Amino acid sequence: MSTLVVGVSHRSAPLALLERAALDADAAAKLLADVRHASTVGEAVVLATCNRSEVYAEVAKFHGGVDELSELLAQHAGVDLAELTPHLYVHFEDRAVHHLLSVASGLDSMVVGESQILGQVKAALRKAQDAEAVGPVLNELFQQALRVGKRVHTDTGIDRAGQSLITVGLAAVEPALGPLAGRSALVVGAGAQAALAAATLRRLDVGDIVVINRTIERATRLAQAVGGRALPLTELVPALGAADLVVACTGAAEVVVSSGVVRAALAARGARPLALLDLALPHDIDPACAQLPVVVRVDLAAIASLAADEHTAEDVEAARAIVLAEAALFTAARRSARVAPTVVALRTMAADVVDAELARLAGRLPTLDAAARDEVASTVHRVVDKLLHAPTVRVKELAGEPGGQEYETALRELFALDRRAVEAVTLPLEGGPLDAPPDPPVDQGGRQP
Repeated sequence: MSTLVVGVSHRSAPLALLERAALDADAAAKLLADVRHASTVGEAVVLATCNRSEVYAEVAKFHGGVDELSELLAQHAGVDLAELTPHLYVHFEDRAVHHLLSVASGLDSMVVGESQILGQVKAALRKAQDAEAVGPVLNELFQQALRVGKRVHTDTGIDRAGQSLITVGLAAVEPALGPLAGRSALVVGAGAQAALAAATLRRLDVGDIVVINRTIERATRLAQAVGGRALPLTELVPALGAADLVVACTGAAEVVVSSGVVRAALAARGARPLALLDLALPHDIDPACAQLPVVVRVDLAAIASLAADEHTAEDVEAARAIVLAEAALFTAARRSARVAPTVVALRTMAADVVDAELARLAGRLPTLDAAARDEVASTVHRVVDKLLHAPTVRVKELAGEPGGQEYETALRELFALDRRAVEAVTLPLEGGPLDAPPDPPVDQGGRQP
């Protein structure tokens, strides 16, 4: 079995296609279930955010795995496979490891260095665990990604570069509104991204914060947390009329704030400008709103362009160096671990041969006293151990290098080891508690960007 990643993200596809291919929570769960039961797959994790949809899997066959994962991803994303394929990326084994560690570290994010992705990777692993879709291999890999992601943010200055989507978006609308302190804001949504938006607005001393959501109970909880007010979705028009700034991030499958609704709200505003910040894919705010008078609309495409020059090169290079080194150590250790069953099977076979020969010696020399028999047994065991020491140590070292599996195959062939005996050896993979920041609140009805 080998690790395979098939995915699409803001780096591989235009946002218009990414918007159509975005997976909500239900679609991601159904994709995970179908991938888990694919003929080539042993383990699976689905990582779905507003700007990436990725399937991680342990597969028996590379080409068969790529075909199955691509077809399932296209099917659940609702995009024709022929249209999606040119924008898919595929990473295998070492490159798959490096990719996940880069993702978890924020190096592959739309805003380089953002730390929200750590919580999203952790949530993806937990969902796979709950669905019994993940086993020891992907569990170990994802936990390593969480550890490395946390180390990158602790040991480098990438957090200075890693402004959130919200921070960059707010900076983009500020020229139209002026300072945000004392302004009134409307947050549409009540999930993790909405919670971060509301907390950021409160930190910036925004005056009145109103939260609107389809579920008023969720809106009320978020509003209370930031000292704001909650309204039902039916009050959207008057809420838009009163707000200076709107931040929308619901994860809905369709537009929530239409141009007609905004036009109706403008009637009560006069010439007062209205800033619309759309942090969702698919869009929460109708792009046509940008054509309305006194309206400024900023979406993820604009944020991606603005964020391109925000990071510090030295911090990013330091983060990349950590990821590269950690990925190399992890893949070397993984390759060495894969040869361990062969080494155990070889030593087991050698021990069986020694025991059989000692039993035969005891039958041929029944008068041999116990002390002599023990000395003979000890000598034979030492000889076998010394003969096996060099090849078994060396094969573990060589297995940590690229192509190291060939040495394990050679060892198995040279000593005529039965493959079934090797496969019967089960070695538990290490894996402690998840080492990552606490989970952010998750909007069960949508995605986190």
